[in-house]
Amino acid sequence: MSTTQLFILGRGTDPGSERGVDCPGDLPPASDPNLVERARKAKEALGERLFVLGHHYQRDEVIQFADVTGDSFKLAQQAAARPEAEFIVFCGVHFMAESADILTGPGQQVILPDLAAGCSMADMATFDQVEECWEALEDAGLADGVIPVTYMNSSADIKAFCGRHGGVVCTSSNAKRALEWAFEQGKQVLFLPDQHLGRNTAVLEMGMSLDDCVLWNPHRPNDMAAVADARMILWKGHCSVHGRFTAESVDDVRERVPGVNVLVHPECRHEVVLKADHVGSTEHIIKTLQAAPAGSSWAIGTELNLVKRLAGMFPDKNVSFLDKTVCYCSTMNRIDLPHLVWALESLVLGETVNRITVEADTAHWARVALDRMLALP
Repeated sequence: MSTTQLFILGRGTDPGSERGVDCPGDLPPASDPNLVERARKAKEALGERLFVLGHHYQRDEVIQFADVTGDSFKLAQQAAARPEAEFIVFCGVHFMAESADILTGPGQQVILPDLAAGCSMADMATFDQVEECWEALEDAGLADGVIPVTYMNSSADIKAFCGRHGGVVCTSSNAKRALEWAFEQGKQVLFLPDQHLGRNTAVLEMGMSLDDCVLWNPHRPNDMAAVADARMILWKGHCSVHGRFTAESVDDVRERVPGVNVLVHPECRHEVVLKADHVGSTEHIIKTLQAAPAGSSWAIGTELNLVKRLAGMFPDKNVSFLDKTVCYCSTMNRIDLPHLVWALESLVLGETVNRITVEADTAHWARVALDRMLALP
């Protein structure tokens, strides 16, 4: 079995992980009242050479400087559509910056303001672990009929693995289409790394049963007979934010808020999705609230920064967080104003810090898997 080395955030280096790594240089103190003005001046000085991407889950103090906001894949596409931008500053997490580096041109540099901004879900499926899984499938005589499908929230190594083995990348918006395509290519799907998105899509959108799904645990022996009988081999991974919502959260908010509409992300647990009124991607959540009637009440099961922003965007609606316990995406929140200012001012001085680069062969095969997704009907 493989082991995962532990690092304190911001100390030590593991290039194959989303976890904390070195962050050289001195950051301006968080209490600096001039940070907003410093960020504005640095951005102005860089002009069209700079393009700042802000993920929906970013804090407001950072998102105000984004040239465009969106989910991870949309932002990577936006960067690729700006070939004149020499510097792409990605205010997101590591796998997102990797995707931007894969999709952008050779003359563009992708910068992540804090290298410790990783993704716990992406870290739950390492390349070595997935290779071990595939070897077990080969030994059982199953691999030839298995198509790997990875969620966008995965490392470049995992996307490349899928590319090499005839698989595809998916988003929360097109997971059903990706799975339909995969089942046209093979008999089974290995779904990485989010078990909940895979299960919810298979059962609620494609008519499978829970018995059609088996969980692959990379940390202990797996029942290969059960794996052989399953259609969906779900990797034992999850989002630490969406995974915290429970069926009790839904029951509680319905008691507290009469007539509330419960709207959740498909990364939530199956029992939560079953109790919700609406399920969809981040973009779907935003569009649903845009179209909702004034005076309606909504409990949203997704990251808190976005929920707070939506409440401000739609003051005519009662928008609240699904769980009573506050939960930000802790790694996304590592991208703060001090780190952003440090990255921008370094660029003004001619120094590129925290550049994200994906090795050429890995980038090639990851791009193959991404292109297969883009070609989905």
